[in-house]
Amino acid sequence: MDKIVNSWLENNEANYNCFVCAPNNHAGLKMEFYEDGEEVVSFWRPDKDHDGWPGTVHGGIQVTMMDELGMWLVNLKLQTAGFTRDLTTKYIKGVSSDAEIIEVRARLKEVDRMFAFVTAKIIVNGEVCTEAEMKYFIVPQQVARTKFHFKGCFTESHRPKPLSEKDADKSSLA
Repeated sequence: MDKIVNSWLENNEANYNCFVCAPNNHAGLKMEFYEDGEEVVSFWRPDKDHDGWPGTVHGGIQVTMMDELGMWLVNLKLQTAGFTRDLTTKYIKGVSSDAEIIEVRARLKEVDRMFAFVTAKIIVNGEVCTEAEMKYFIVPQQVARTKFHFKGCFTESHRPKPLSEKDADKSSLA
């Protein structure tokens, strides 16, 4: 498993305060993501502040985690940005807010021109509790860079090497 670098944090994006993945959002989930083969995974610890029914993680929080994980999968595997078009959720079993760790996994099913189809699931103690089918509208990489400030997505072991001043001068001349 290889940790995915949060490039929004590294690039000091001034307005970066994502409810799900910003580590400095006091009300947020502070999720981190890892590449695990073809999947992207996150391990998250809930608490009572995330309850819907007493002792049960709110369904909206569950969907939010799977949606965010799906987008990080698109960022990493397709190296572009996009946004959710459709999301269908199947709640199988309640997710206890007393759970030590919640595992959230996403996998790319298919890419069809401008759409990415992703499946996700929430697992607690080896048991699938929630599943989602998601469809993301994906934008061309140039649009992702200019309109969404997307600077690429990579793991710690595949971090791009910084350009030396000499290399930076050469690339600006090209």
